[in-house]
Amino acid sequence: MLTKLLKSSYQSESIRKLSLWSISIILIFLGFFSNSWRVADQNWFANHQKDTESHIMGRMVKSRQDGILSAGGLNGWGTAKINDAEWIPSTELGPQYNAYLYELSFENYSTYKSQPGGQGMVFSLLDRLIPLSPTFKFWTFYVLTSLLSAVALTYIIGWFYNEFGGLAAIFVLCSIVLSQWLTVFGRNLWWCIWAFYLPMIVVMKYLQSNRDIENRQFVKFGVLIFIAVSIKCFINGYEYITTTLLMMVTPCIYYAFLDKWSKEKCLKLTSVVVLGSGVAIFLSMIMLCFQIGAVKGGFMDGVEHVIWSFGKRTYGNAEDFPPVYAASLEAGAYGVVITYINGIFFDLNNYISTTNTFISNYLFKIRYYYLIVLFVLTSILLYWRINKNDVSNPKIIALIITTWFSISAPLSWFIIFKAHSYIHTHMSFLLWQMPFTLFGFAVIAAAVFSRRIE
Repeated sequence: MLTKLLKSSYQSESIRKLSLWSISIILIFLGFFSNSWRVADQNWFANHQKDTESHIMGRMVKSRQDGILSAGGLNGWGTAKINDAEWIPSTELGPQYNAYLYELSFENYSTYKSQPGGQGMVFSLLDRLIPLSPTFKFWTFYVLTSLLSAVALTYIIGWFYNEFGGLAAIFVLCSIVLSQWLTVFGRNLWWCIWAFYLPMIVVMKYLQSNRDIENRQFVKFGVLIFIAVSIKCFINGYEYITTTLLMMVTPCIYYAFLDKWSKEKCLKLTSVVVLGSGVAIFLSMIMLCFQIGAVKGGFMDGVEHVIWSFGKRTYGNAEDFPPVYAASLEAGAYGVVITYINGIFFDLNNYISTTNTFISNYLFKIRYYYLIVLFVLTSILLYWRINKNDVSNPKIIALIITTWFSISAPLSWFIIFKAHSYIHTHMSFLLWQMPFTLFGFAVIAAAVFSRRIE
């Protein structure tokens, strides 16, 4: 009888998990692929980051013409041969898309040298292997990218389910589906946002399965981190790298407080994380320098470009760069952070129209500082409840601490790469979802349903 009850309970739990995964993947995929939930303005969704994505289209044309590793395998833009381009109808897609969809050839090709361009190589390989029309393959790539991102984020939702139950998982799912920034980035072939979350997912999975990690397991853990960070760097380079690394550490903070790790264990794990990710980034940069060298003439040309790119994105001397970078290099980090705090997470104006400007600008537009205030209040409420009832709840305490550690992930990029953040206000709001808002919504769930969150 007991065996039957346990078996039935196990089957019911498996069904609940499968249902959550299925619903989550479907909801997130449809939002990413077609903006089905109208979270973002449709015109914005259709055209967001087409300039960067066009580098992928250019890479696929170049790969089809001269080989996947031509021009160092780097992404870029090409100029179609005049005779080929004359008959192409005018479209809104742009020349790089037209060159791919109409199977044109490039006369010239200009490379983008600040990342290895792995996503372009992967799509070029798929383009070669799939024997179908370019139009069909193009939309297949959108499906694949949207699906991978949906699966990655669903795994994170599953982690919240395992740690805090279904209500927390639902809140985190809602935070993803309602995020206009995740939506507009979700299918973009350049960004491949699943790669940003991959290192954190690897750490979540490993630590959840190895709560009593021993010395022999540290080596395996370091190798897994090396592989995950290497894949991230290969797929989309060093975009938001500080955010990715701190996001990866976030589960370590949770389990360190939950399981009361010793100082020795914390030190060992920190060393493993730093070494594994450091080696991955270093080897990736070496590879990039060789790629740039293949285009510009030598390995040291690649080194110089990496140093120059780092300077123009951080705190380089404005006099050493073109005048177009002066304002961003001279900007203060405080002002940059304020700009991003004022960003919009969710906009009710997409669903409800009003002529009242105050309502439309300040009530319907849910800004990130609204969420920060809400997360602060719910964190205080949870902590107060625990102290008032004199009940030990290590999971909730660990969640609160981890949430406020996770805010360091987006802030690290806004502050360290403040010049880049100053310029790219059309895209870097995405970082709040890496993973601060995810944990913040879990805190809200715990505060609202504290009696049902274990």
